[in-house]
Amino acid sequence: MKKISILGVTGSIGTQTLEVLRFHKNEFQLLGITAHKNITLTLDIIKEFSPKVVAITHKESYYELKNILNKEEINCELIYGMDGMIKVATLPDVDIVVTSVVGMIGLKPTLEAIKNKKDIALANKETLVVAGELVMAEALKAGVSILPVDSEHSAIYQSLQGNFHNKIDKIILTASGGPFRGYTLNELKDVTVDKALKHPKWNMGRKISIDSSTLMNKGLEVIEARWLFDCPYENIEVVIHPQSIIHSMVQYTDGGVIAQLGVPDMKLPIQYALNYPKRLGNISEKLNFYELKELTFEKPDLNVFKCLDLAYKAGKIGKLMPAIINGANEICVELFLDKKIEYLHIPKIIEECMEVFDYNKEVTLDNVLEIDKQVREFIYNKYS
Repeated sequence: MKKISILGVTGSIGTQTLEVLRFHKNEFQLLGITAHKNITLTLDIIKEFSPKVVAITHKESYYELKNILNKEEINCELIYGMDGMIKVATLPDVDIVVTSVVGMIGLKPTLEAIKNKKDIALANKETLVVAGELVMAEALKAGVSILPVDSEHSAIYQSLQGNFHNKIDKIILTASGGPFRGYTLNELKDVTVDKALKHPKWNMGRKISIDSSTLMNKGLEVIEARWLFDCPYENIEVVIHPQSIIHSMVQYTDGGVIAQLGVPDMKLPIQYALNYPKRLGNISEKLNFYELKELTFEKPDLNVFKCLDLAYKAGKIGKLMPAIINGANEICVELFLDKKIEYLHIPKIIEECMEVFDYNKEVTLDNVLEIDKQVREFIYNKYS
């Protein structure tokens, strides 16, 4: 039985990971979880799965849950903050850590998990975006696997199986295009928070939904793919595929293209990562080719969706520039959701930060955390 920890258990990926665990009750044991504010759901998960260690990263919620556990005499270790996240990520008996938190907060516990020789089921793309060079070096040193959970990177990983000895021509990342596919810049001026949150294919958290609408999510995935698959940016291509049936592809030097197809459902890549290299029983709806009417493909408009262009540029510049755009994007999305900035201000502020901050430093944990802090403070002080 494989033993698991989940960082970010109440989010979209975290709750779908729990569905996989329920479906395969005899395959997995949940030993540790982390959550932020959703105490009601966290308590339900504790009662159902009996994890040994629980970490809460929101102070008031930590004390609230502590009181409930004491009253109901529920026996588990409850820890607050980053120390708790690191403990959950490094529990001695854990085999694999699912990193499904959103944002920079996932970097430190993921690095500690790797150093403690835990395999990583990676859904926290920011970890590789801001410190891919550092994270992959640590994984190689520790001899652990980084198994992608994002549907696109899982598709690439699956398309590489049995072909590691063949040379890649290019990686083709597919994107649904989000809710504003086909929009002009002028039409994006009036975008509201409600409109931006309505993704046509995927049910995701608020931050990732906004990133998908700006195509920054795809830009971050480009940077992530560069590190996961050791592929230069010139050989990573983004293709808009509105049906979201082909999750991504690999083209080899002979022109052959290997793709992974399936219905839009995150449980399949989660299950694949948790039990790699085996494939467990079917957890998702199976694809019915008789019902597929069309598969279409478009080139993304980088003038309209400038965040994707900025991500490519940041990745190619390298060093701390990806950390700069990531921190800027996180704060811009937060301010947009709070209705403090307009939708089209997101790429403008990110580009401003790329010009203001010094990126030309070594990628270390301290340097990444420091530049992230500076970027956030700059944007808060100027725009909030």
